[in-house]
Amino acid sequence: MSTTTAVEIVLPGQVAPEGLQVTQRQLPALGPGQALVRVEASGVSFAEQQMRRGKYYDQPAFPFVPGYDLVGTVTEIGPAVDRALIGRRVAALTKIGGWSSHIVLDAADLIAVPSALDPAEAETFVVNGITAWQLLHRIAKVERGQTIFVHGANGGVGSTLVQLARAAGIRVIGSASARNAEVVEALGASPIDYRGDVAQQVRALAPQGVDAVFDHVGGPGIVDSFELLAPHGTLVAYGTASTKNDEGNSRLPVLKLFGQLMLWNALPNKRNAHFYNIWAGKRNLTRFRNHLAEDLGKVLDLAANGTLRAQVAARIPLSQAAEALALAESGTVTGKVVIVPDPQP
Repeated sequence: MSTTTAVEIVLPGQVAPEGLQVTQRQLPALGPGQALVRVEASGVSFAEQQMRRGKYYDQPAFPFVPGYDLVGTVTEIGPAVDRALIGRRVAALTKIGGWSSHIVLDAADLIAVPSALDPAEAETFVVNGITAWQLLHRIAKVERGQTIFVHGANGGVGSTLVQLARAAGIRVIGSASARNAEVVEALGASPIDYRGDVAQQVRALAPQGVDAVFDHVGGPGIVDSFELLAPHGTLVAYGTASTKNDEGNSRLPVLKLFGQLMLWNALPNKRNAHFYNIWAGKRNLTRFRNHLAEDLGKVLDLAANGTLRAQVAARIPLSQAAEALALAESGTVTGKVVIVPDPQP
């Protein structure tokens, strides 16, 4: 392996976006089963917004390199890796480390990306696509002809979830701000204003209740989400965005939410409640990797054939990651902010 110096964005502590640091580091030699990936796109997710506040449930100690997912090209491989992987475009779910020019990863964690897809567009479907697919098809198991309600239907996960549901013949009601109503409608959902009485608006469109609710907000509103369910309906909570600015232990909102969901499941109410964590199945690593590859593969195929439309809010160079994070946190964009390589001189 030739020596590779990576440009990395370091989150040094609980800082404002402008506190991110641009650094360089020489990467170690590749070990057995590893591959060197030149990063072509990495996303700014809600996870990084929580991490900079020290609020992500199981984030590492500061300092570290953020970057929950990425798309890139394999440039070198270590021992015991198929040489056919060199030159291939791949995606990876990393949790941290993606905001880099190059990264060393286990080859078994790399998922093929169709060559027809633009790297930034493909990147919008990595963590968002896996999450949306698994919420819809593995957890809630929604069927054609049913109706769902999606909180934040103009966001990264939400917009992907809407499109996947519509492709599967599922009716969607989606919340967003009034200015994003047309975006949500264009995706195929019936938009409602999240600043109004959400429950009342959903009931007006689905008087008998909905078959599934997908809620990343948490907080007191989770009660309304559960009560919107029709008999045998399913609530899937997958975040606590409403508490991101709260002081105190970052685990408490998640544990409180988890406890509420368990209580509902214990009651004879003919409805189901789940908490989704994308990393929950990693204890069985082989099955975890197989599910990621299978689910993301289906999502990327739908994107490649035009069924799904990527929602790229902006493409911002790696060295300007602070601006990318600030923009993602501004609440003014639709879709996902993507960090791309700096222009070559």
